[in-house]
Amino acid sequence: MHPSKRAASATLKRISISNATRRAIATPLLTSTPCSSANASREVSPLPSASTARRYQQATLSNARHYGTVLSDMPVEHEANRKPLFNKILIANRGEIACRVIKTARKLGVKTVAVYSEVDENAMHVKMADEAYCIGPAPSAESYLRVDKIIDVCKRSGAQAVHPGYGFLSENASFAEQLAKAGIVFIGPPVQAIISMGSKSESKDIMTQAGVPCVPGYHGTNQDPSFLQEQAEKITFPVLIKAVMGGGGKGMKVVHKREDFLDALESAKREAMKSFSDDRVLVEKYIVRPRHVEVQVFGDQHGNVVSLWERDCSVQRRHQKIIEEAPAPGLSEETRADLGAKAVAAAKAVNYEGAGTVEFIYDNDTSKFYFMEMNTRLQVEHPVTEMITKQDLVQWQLEVASGNPLPLKQDEIPRVGHAFEARIYAENPRNNFLPDVGPLLYLSTPEPSENLRVEEGFKAGSRIEVFYDPLISKVVAHGRDRTEALRVLRKALEEYHVVGLSTNVQFLRTLAGNEDFIEGSVETAFIDKHFDALFPPLPVPSPELLAQAALFVALRDQPVADKPNTSPWASLYARRFGSDVYHRIVQFNLEHGEETKPFRVHVYSTDIGSFDVEVEGVDGAPNAKFASVKASLASSTQLSSTIENQKRVTTIVSQRPPPDVPASHAPNTAERMHIFHSEGQKTTLVIPPPNWLLSLGGEVLDAAKKGVRAPMPSVVVEVKVNVGDKVKKGQVVVVLESMKTETVLRAEADGVVSSVGCKKGEMVPEGKELVEIDTE
Repeated sequence: MHPSKRAASATLKRISISNATRRAIATPLLTSTPCSSANASREVSPLPSASTARRYQQATLSNARHYGTVLSDMPVEHEANRKPLFNKILIANRGEIACRVIKTARKLGVKTVAVYSEVDENAMHVKMADEAYCIGPAPSAESYLRVDKIIDVCKRSGAQAVHPGYGFLSENASFAEQLAKAGIVFIGPPVQAIISMGSKSESKDIMTQAGVPCVPGYHGTNQDPSFLQEQAEKITFPVLIKAVMGGGGKGMKVVHKREDFLDALESAKREAMKSFSDDRVLVEKYIVRPRHVEVQVFGDQHGNVVSLWERDCSVQRRHQKIIEEAPAPGLSEETRADLGAKAVAAAKAVNYEGAGTVEFIYDNDTSKFYFMEMNTRLQVEHPVTEMITKQDLVQWQLEVASGNPLPLKQDEIPRVGHAFEARIYAENPRNNFLPDVGPLLYLSTPEPSENLRVEEGFKAGSRIEVFYDPLISKVVAHGRDRTEALRVLRKALEEYHVVGLSTNVQFLRTLAGNEDFIEGSVETAFIDKHFDALFPPLPVPSPELLAQAALFVALRDQPVADKPNTSPWASLYARRFGSDVYHRIVQFNLEHGEETKPFRVHVYSTDIGSFDVEVEGVDGAPNAKFASVKASLASSTQLSSTIENQKRVTTIVSQRPPPDVPASHAPNTAERMHIFHSEGQKTTLVIPPPNWLLSLGGEVLDAAKKGVRAPMPSVVVEVKVNVGDKVKKGQVVVVLESMKTETVLRAEADGVVSSVGCKKGEMVPEGKELVEIDTE
């Protein structure tokens, strides 16, 4: 029901802002204000004035800061001219992006259909959707990339349109064509725009003709390795090899010297073929100190194209983004306007419709920017744009795909404050960011608020699979300025706790607190440049932390009795001193580094819920003693304690080893205690197995020396050696693939291959011996 004219008038009087700004605020409600007629000029409209932005910021109600908030007293204009949205859509994706689309569809009353592989049967997006259909086994090629099965589900379910999310089929022109033939709407750009922008070489030709500057390089069709190497030498090293149909860092290799070019080319082509079914590449000059700056654009079926400001995505690993922000720091308003104009020109050059992102390389040394590529889909980092514009971009996609004009004109798009997005990945930053897989044994995320979003696709108990991208979730923070937004992000990351597999949460927290990052001095080589600051030596656990860990173990193993006359540890295998004191010794090792002398903690029960704790000093340090410590288990994962008059509630999560792994001194073969403490830091302590168990495990492990092992669950891409081959230290022996990323395993020393325990195409678990080498 629409508000009455009197109510609307009262609202306008109360807020007292411009008509344009009112439409901007009202957009999260299901509205559509025509931008212009179908034959309107395609010139770029002026950006909103500072006064308009200030009025918008003042007028925005506090509960409108989170996307999707409905301001129900805002009038809906030109409702009669608006075309209805779809009744039902299918989401051809998984994980957090599928959940994200479902949230907006649910808000708008649009029914959703999920598709899933066999391993995703209990996935979050499956549970959230109105309907769900299994479309095949775990590998993407047999499920999420099966166009025929997706179209069949559309017909069976009655879905009128398909939202592709990002990745998978989102930039597949053939998929869009087949949907059109089946009478199903593709919620994305026209087929020709996907084709033109999907080709890195063709897109650069189009951009050059449109007056958009491009990076020097070879973008032709000759794919002969020797010819491409010659082109690289002409361009001069370092060069960047990129998949012609690529994106997301797949099929991309930086080459610094001639002798590494052919191996890098082979790997890039292999990744490109697996990810895009096309192994063509281009070669470009690699800019040494670049920034990655991109512009969000949107077009409709009526010839309108706008930009929704820019984002900076410079901080990356393996050419993939891990933290993004909007607007980009340190840009002048003139540069910002020029970027927006060039991005709109790029979109208009291909008659673009829907959500797209024009990516630029910004040279920090020359302050020039160059067109890199256009992603013809919604980006992973779109929430930061939503936060500063207060728009729901998924709703914009549905409006445009339904035939409606863009909700706002260029000069009506606000820019409010600053926003960051941190991507939570299953990976080990201290092991070259290698992806990890496994169960989310424990997951606790920060509470969403008006300035904090948690975009997630997995809950505790879910499993991150080797077949898909390792992205777990995204934390999106907004503030009145960059400093405030970064402060909100840091606090949120402190409250993000994961156990079960490696993640980059702690790395992101360190990054967000780095002084150079805080100053906005970003570039794509930021991690390499600040490596030592981002990866400081892991600190030795404090006596207070060790005391808490020991109390947790003791209380968990034998809970305190309720009856005052009952010994709290009456059934413990502990030593008794006198008549009322019970003693337990708990030992811990560090998870990282070489074998070290264990930490020994003595816990004495003096009364119900009261303990004396003594932590033995290491390497000559004095013992630390804590008297009359009050402690109890607040839950199975929380210890409540008062140590030296400071009350603490500490999250401690136990992770037991897999049952089929022999005991050893390796951390993953023993119980690990994950302790979340000050400022979001996580310390992992290992409870060493008893000596008799280590002895048994050693007999099993003695037969597995000198082997090259899989560092993670992976698929074998290529085996480079045979039994009897002589190998040199550093020589490639096996190439693996996990989560769409290749890992090259090399010989640790000179020797002779005595056995090969894997073959091409085989799925291998973490720790499996792949090649055994007898050293010379």
